[in-house]
Amino acid sequence: MSARIDEIAGEVLGRAGDARRFLIGIAGPPGSGKSTMADNLAAALKAKGESAAVLPMDGFHMDNAILIERGLLARKGIPETFDVRGFLDIIRAVRRADQEVLAPVFDRSRELAIASARPIDPKDRFIIVEGNYLLFTQGKWAELDGIFDFSIMLAPPIEVLEERLWARWRGYNLDEEAASAKVYGNDLPNGRLILENRRPADVTLEIALA
Repeated sequence: MSARIDEIAGEVLGRAGDARRFLIGIAGPPGSGKSTMADNLAAALKAKGESAAVLPMDGFHMDNAILIERGLLARKGIPETFDVRGFLDIIRAVRRADQEVLAPVFDRSRELAIASARPIDPKDRFIIVEGNYLLFTQGKWAELDGIFDFSIMLAPPIEVLEERLWARWRGYNLDEEAASAKVYGNDLPNGRLILENRRPADVTLEIALA
């Protein structure tokens, strides 16, 4: 675990004080390393004797059938292809910390969300939410402003994102044409949109940490 992640965990603990529930938002473009950082930060907090859970935003992808009907399947992952209202409802319920909350989880290998697949226990003190649009300033996503107690923005250079995204889609056995459509037709344009329309974060990192 990197010293920087341990340092961020210490900063989070200092900011949290004696709060019963503390929400951390990790935002960034596709391929920026959000899920890896969320898992590593949760491990760092647990190593310090705290309880922590990770809540991914990806579970709120609209179903492919809806995207096909709306002509958006090829752009899956843009702001309009998520159930933002459902995500806001879950985040607000998690914020209250008064009961278990069941969140959906996205299965990328099958390109679908699985309902009620991740329990968030009211006893978990730190909830690490990770997703593309947590600091996004446009549309209904702007309602997330102020909901996180601590925010982290991952903003690697575009060439780093490009390399990681190629590796991602090749890893799912897409041929070069299909992978290229994902990278250049969707993921990188989304990444630029996120980087150009974001609220300031408490911590901004230009490369994800292991």
